[in-house]
Amino acid sequence: MPYTYILINFFTVIICFLASFDRRIRFNTLFGKFLLSSTIVAIPFIAWDIWFTEKGVWWFDLNYTLGFKIAGLPVEEWLFFYCIPFACVFTYYCLEKYFTLGWTSAFNNLIVFTFFIILGVVGLLYYERIYTLLTVIVTILTLCYLHFIVKKEWIARASFVYLVLMPGFFAVNGILTGSLIPSPVVNYNPDDFLGVRIGTIPVEDTVYGYSQFLLNIYFFKKITKNEK
Repeated sequence: MPYTYILINFFTVIICFLASFDRRIRFNTLFGKFLLSSTIVAIPFIAWDIWFTEKGVWWFDLNYTLGFKIAGLPVEEWLFFYCIPFACVFTYYCLEKYFTLGWTSAFNNLIVFTFFIILGVVGLLYYERIYTLLTVIVTILTLCYLHFIVKKEWIARASFVYLVLMPGFFAVNGILTGSLIPSPVVNYNPDDFLGVRIGTIPVEDTVYGYSQFLLNIYFFKKITKNEK
């Protein structure tokens, strides 16, 4: 079905988009700033995507797309880097606005150092698997920057929200990787990742998504000057 991927993007974003106009939330007033912050993050991730597609680390089944490609990527893949962050940043914005999440700050060090240990070990053991290795490097660098350089106290808060978002993550990525449809929209070279899947989703996708999520939150906060 050629509309599969575009419909995934649409249903990911539509509820959050409509809720943005609620007078109690008024996230619509931040659309421009979100677009800027998400573009900053999208640029390196899209470059990564183009490179991996060219190398055959992953590829797309064009039967699920409209057939339009930019730099080797389906147009739906470009939209993915705006639709998913929009839903994520909107959710974070609302939870932070209406709920007390300060208690999570006590877990900052624990989360950062746990990730360092686990990712460091995985990176050393599976350095020859390029998707695994690059995901490890990007996530460690992201956490190092946020925790040690700019010293953000919301890492644990964002991590908690990421857990809240997991059902949506599994739904979207599950379909993209072959759940509920005859074959995957996104296919992976088995030589380039661990081969460990959560359902149909490579475990690397969860870490990849985590680093992308943290960076989107960071730049959105920085641009909106919404730091507390």
